[in-house]
Amino acid sequence: MPEILLHYIWQKRIWAGFPQTTTDGKPIEVVSVGQYNIHAGPDFSNAHIRIDGQDWVGNIEIHVCASDWYKHRHHMDAAYDTTILHVVAKADKQTLNSRGEHIPQCQLQYPHNKDYLTDLFNHNSLEHIPCYKQLALDPTLLTENWKTILLQKRLEAKRDSIMQLLAITQQSWAHAFYITLAHNFGFHTNGLPFELLALHTPLSCLLKHRNSLFQITAILLGQSGLLNPKTLTTNEHNALWSEYCFLQKKFSLTPLQASQWKMARMRPQSAPEVRIRQFAHLLFQSEHIFAQLMDAQTMEEMAQILTLKYAETEVYSRLQRPLPIGKKSIDILLINTVIPYKYAYTQSNINDAIAWLEKIKKENNNIIRQWTMLGQKIHSAADTQALIHLYQNYCQPHLCFNCHIGHQVFTYKQLELF
Repeated sequence: MPEILLHYIWQKRIWAGFPQTTTDGKPIEVVSVGQYNIHAGPDFSNAHIRIDGQDWVGNIEIHVCASDWYKHRHHMDAAYDTTILHVVAKADKQTLNSRGEHIPQCQLQYPHNKDYLTDLFNHNSLEHIPCYKQLALDPTLLTENWKTILLQKRLEAKRDSIMQLLAITQQSWAHAFYITLAHNFGFHTNGLPFELLALHTPLSCLLKHRNSLFQITAILLGQSGLLNPKTLTTNEHNALWSEYCFLQKKFSLTPLQASQWKMARMRPQSAPEVRIRQFAHLLFQSEHIFAQLMDAQTMEEMAQILTLKYAETEVYSRLQRPLPIGKKSIDILLINTVIPYKYAYTQSNINDAIAWLEKIKKENNNIIRQWTMLGQKIHSAADTQALIHLYQNYCQPHLCFNCHIGHQVFTYKQLELF
């Protein structure tokens, strides 16, 4: 069972009618399931429950297996100390918070008809696509022509955003690219703090130390706020912090607050510190990365420029080697950073940008999975970018009258299915 389905069961009270108890036999009454949290931290906040007649208000954390609490290191994270109930499908272990205190745990009782639950979840997960019923019956309502127009609109919107950033950077393409690349190194979850990191750390500061991976890493980690006196757990961290303190004074730098970064529910390779180290390494190995990418003629060339290349061992004498950037991550950077800049900078025909996107594998995210449920055939990043634009700019704000699908629905009077 995917964990998100368990979230849905809890949020929609599909467990109603089944008696719920803690794993030590105390009855549970759920007054409020709480508010679903899509960001870092416990899954539901401000929940209200009664355990054996005693009221509790706080957070709910949900896992498929209770042991996942430890896999995700919640027992070491004070942010989870406010958890009032740990809801699981399988109670294979008792859970403790960072203070060593037991957390009440409930092995949730609910209907176990897998097909019923999956159909129910899929139906409701499509609620942000107003015409999902019509599309499920006739996927061809979303025409290839409309998808092409949507993709063009998305590329034009990204080009406009680049032009706005150029105005901020005094028409410096390299600096604007650096900020956009940083934002997209956050991979949605930490996009904003990564962009703020770039805005707080002028590219000129990094270029003055372009020959030292250690110094570039020290600047970026120090500026992120993640490297501070409270986080110095290794000799490497101590050395980086000492170097940052010197460089901070040299350039009069102001770091971010560490709290701006989202840490929870991340694979280790996606943790902010890991991404910052990769970003530092990429800037170190490619002094003129913007020019190199703009000159690249093939997709393979562009991907190779974004691939980390490990230098001689002395470079890492004081610094650990960063993890490699995965192929899917490189594709995302190509889609959201490199191709829009090639389109804007070279002033090429928009069809050239579309041709680049058609060479990249389709994206896999929640939005694209919804379109797949509705029978849409998705072949490449060109398709996924069009569908993301449709979802964000027409479906979510309910601008159905401006959408070709909505126009067809209303024209052919299919409102009884709407």
